[in-house]
Amino acid sequence: MLRPLGTKLMFVLCVALLGDVSCNRESRGSAAPFPISNEVAGWAKTSDIRGFEASDLWQYIDGEAERYLKAGVQKVFTADYKFQNKVDATVDVYTMGNPDGAAKILESEPLGSATQVRLGDSARLYDQSLVFRKGSYLVRIVAYQASVETPQAIVALGRGIERRLTR
Repeated sequence: MLRPLGTKLMFVLCVALLGDVSCNRESRGSAAPFPISNEVAGWAKTSDIRGFEASDLWQYIDGEAERYLKAGVQKVFTADYKFQNKVDATVDVYTMGNPDGAAKILESEPLGSATQVRLGDSARLYDQSLVFRKGSYLVRIVAYQASVETPQAIVALGRGIERRLTR
């Protein structure tokens, strides 16, 4: 028979173990679309993955959240990257309720100087950003420095993300 202190210790250990298992499951799930450093040539992941549920989206994209909510966003995960120690970029992976929601957001993006690239189901490449959709996912990569190699580099990162996405 366990003493009261032994019972309490056992309870605390069980709760800690269960918490660790659930946290690891969540982090593996949110990490799925984000390439590790150098998985895509020249790109290093420079931050932890941050996540926002639909109800908290305004904390991340204040002013734009309503548009995503109307399109059925469920959550967004985001992480920062750096290309060859020169170009900083942020990657956002939005999980929408269905593929139509991802298409709705992509189609609402201004065409401007965008070019179509073969990535996911549809993609638009700008000088310093890439937006594409694959199934119910919408991916946005924004680079904060312009260079001759920036467009090709963000497309390469986009391809690395696309390989990791599931439908």
